[in-house]
Amino acid sequence: MTDDPTSIVVDQFYPHPPAKVWRALTTPTHMEKWLLAPIGFEPVVGNRFRMKAQPMPAVDFSGEIRCEVLEAVAPERLSISWNDANSAQDTGWTVSWDLRPEGRGTRILLTHSGFDPDDPGSQRSRSIMGGGWAGIAARLGEVAGTA
Repeated sequence: MTDDPTSIVVDQFYPHPPAKVWRALTTPTHMEKWLLAPIGFEPVVGNRFRMKAQPMPAVDFSGEIRCEVLEAVAPERLSISWNDANSAQDTGWTVSWDLRPEGRGTRILLTHSGFDPDDPGSQRSRSIMGGGWAGIAARLGEVAGTA
């Protein structure tokens, strides 16, 4: 995890070509294996979808995530907004995956940005999610091997 209090960055290499990693990243049946089951996801800019996770009352997280696809450039970049579906105020968070060919594999830079450095709740969320994204990135690699 980066020292920047506004973001989480995970750098991961997969021994699979970008097209295969992109397929794992953007196919709903694969997404539910490494992230969460998306409801209504399509890798199309403007697509709005939801996911359900474990509620976390300590950080006022309802467990339902509302997202919108902000960028989708196959097989290079996927960027989505990430908000609590039941909160009156958006988090302003963005999660992006940047894929680059490297040898016979793919390097992914996962960036979760938008954490408020002056908001203790936002920083608690960053701490919790920092460890979570590393595990999620590892699972994406496993799923990409079968995609």
